[in-house]
Amino acid sequence: MSTVEEINMESIHRCTEEFMNQKNISLLPELFTEDFINHPNEGEDVVGLDILRKATEMTLHAFPDFHYEIVEMFAVEDKIAVVYRQTGTFKGEYMGIQPTGKKFNIRSIYVCRMKDGKQAEAWGCNDLLTAFIQLGVIPPPFVIPE
Repeated sequence: MSTVEEINMESIHRCTEEFMNQKNISLLPELFTEDFINHPNEGEDVVGLDILRKATEMTLHAFPDFHYEIVEMFAVEDKIAVVYRQTGTFKGEYMGIQPTGKKFNIRSIYVCRMKDGKQAEAWGCNDLLTAFIQLGVIPPPFVIPE
């Protein structure tokens, strides 16, 4: 029998591979609670799947080869911490910035609280300054997609 930690870590693996890397947006309700709360490292908290769907679609439009690699992950009870390597090529408009065709390669840290095998709350910290420098752009002000 699997422990809660193993079930939760498998959900994160599935989110990473199937949802983000294979771009299967339809998995949102299977991987995130309906009232999912995201606490970004910039801007205000974001609640709900609709805004998460829009932000994901915006990112995947701008970086169609966007890829997550799990570098390290551990779980304690209902909490999971992940160190990711993120890569992608800037090929579509992103928050009003025209694509440069350049690539980025950064690390990020993601901590989430799980509920019934789904992500219920998350805190992420991405090295956006390094990403924007690698992409050759000036960072835009953070705006939550409507």
